[in-house]
Amino acid sequence: MEGEISNYINIWLQVILSLCYCYGISKVVPRGFPTLLAIVPIMCLFLALPMSLHSVHLCGTFAFFISWLANFKLLLFAFGKGPLSSSSLSLKQFVVFASFPVKIQNPKSQDESTSTSTSSFEKTNQLKYTVKGLVFVGVLRAYSYNNYMHHVVLYCLYCIHIYLMLEFMLAMIAVLARTLLGIELEPQFNEPYLSSSLQDFWGRRWNLMASTILQSTVYQPTKQFALHLFGRKWASIPALFITFLISGLVHELIFYYLGRVKPTWEITWFFLLHGFCLLLEVSCKKKLTAKFQLSRVVSGPLTVGFVMVTAYWLFFPQLL
Repeated sequence: MEGEISNYINIWLQVILSLCYCYGISKVVPRGFPTLLAIVPIMCLFLALPMSLHSVHLCGTFAFFISWLANFKLLLFAFGKGPLSSSSLSLKQFVVFASFPVKIQNPKSQDESTSTSTSSFEKTNQLKYTVKGLVFVGVLRAYSYNNYMHHVVLYCLYCIHIYLMLEFMLAMIAVLARTLLGIELEPQFNEPYLSSSLQDFWGRRWNLMASTILQSTVYQPTKQFALHLFGRKWASIPALFITFLISGLVHELIFYYLGRVKPTWEITWFFLLHGFCLLLEVSCKKKLTAKFQLSRVVSGPLTVGFVMVTAYWLFFPQLL
């Protein structure tokens, strides 16, 4: 384990040095393809670094932050877009914003909201995280009785475990970033179990930073290109499918890092299925909302149930 920690520190030092290079390159190389060519070796390095890690938790978080998000941010940065493109960023801010899912706090409202935001955060979230902490402990305790559980119940526990583990990890990073740098992390989750539709789940509640990055790097450019081929009415269809396809392929890559097993592509099919169902949902909403609107009491359980069933079918077998 000591060797793994030492290796983890070493690859993070490589990431920091690489991002310093990217920051310096932006000062002397024009934005666009020249910058992209200059940072492609760094992006390739970020794809290779997770292969040095063997711990599931260390490798998974590093691959998510660096191989996925950082590379996509650098892709936007090369063309003067995204969260790294601001000329006012210092080197320290550039490295932090590239390495983690962070957002710049509005300087105009920072002084006004400092005291109220702290108390509001404590009052609003303390009970929520306490309850979630108890649930997480309960899930871990329940694994002791997995031999007596139906496999469906066990998969439900896995869903809860993964969601809570990710939320707690990102919450701890948020506290650290707020304490050391005075910045706010982009929220990764917004109570996804309260989703009322697939559009709500993927667009406003689950893995929000990834959704934002995919929208900027994949959806919007693809839609702009498709406008010339299919027109405004149909351009969003190929854009949405390609976005879900890229998301599936990135997840396949992360799962490969974790297990070092050849992909079987069920995860990609999981995302393509959700992309197709999301298109159907949006189409039905446009046609039926004026005449008929499904109650949130019904749509909520249907949405969460659909996500869990399809994850049980296509997603979790590859993870477990």
